[in-house]
Amino acid sequence: MGLLSFIKEAGEKLFGGSSAHAAEPGANPDAAASAAIKTYIETQNLGLTDLIVAYAGATGVVTLSGKAPSQEASEKAGLAAGNVANVTSVDNQLVAPEAPAAQYHDVVRGDTLSAISKKYYGDANKYNAIFEANKPMLTHPDKIYPGQKLRIPPLK
Repeated sequence: MGLLSFIKEAGEKLFGGSSAHAAEPGANPDAAASAAIKTYIETQNLGLTDLIVAYAGATGVVTLSGKAPSQEASEKAGLAAGNVANVTSVDNQLVAPEAPAAQYHDVVRGDTLSAISKKYYGDANKYNAIFEANKPMLTHPDKIYPGQKLRIPPLK
């Protein structure tokens, strides 16, 4: 899938500071952050297998590898990893069946799913396609925030 960029200050607060808090002196904060991101991705129930997550705190880059059951699952995993505070980009190397790739939208202040739908589909009433494409990361169509990156799927 490639490299996606994200806003470092936006997203889920899975670990604190500029990198993960080490549980014990001498512990590897990047390994702790990698484990936290992996756990977060796994809670999305995307059907990934052999998932490996590597976080480099110095650069804020997350690398994903393993297998995804679909292009959609791969894209959602990349978004889940990238919509975490302190992550600047995701190098998504998940292997998935070929399918049309989605577009992405960076949410800005004042955005609504209806407005985003109007921009990409020409119809504000198709906002539910965007909402469904970003579940379970989105829990309600009105709960999006600036800095978040959303998946805009091709219409079927």
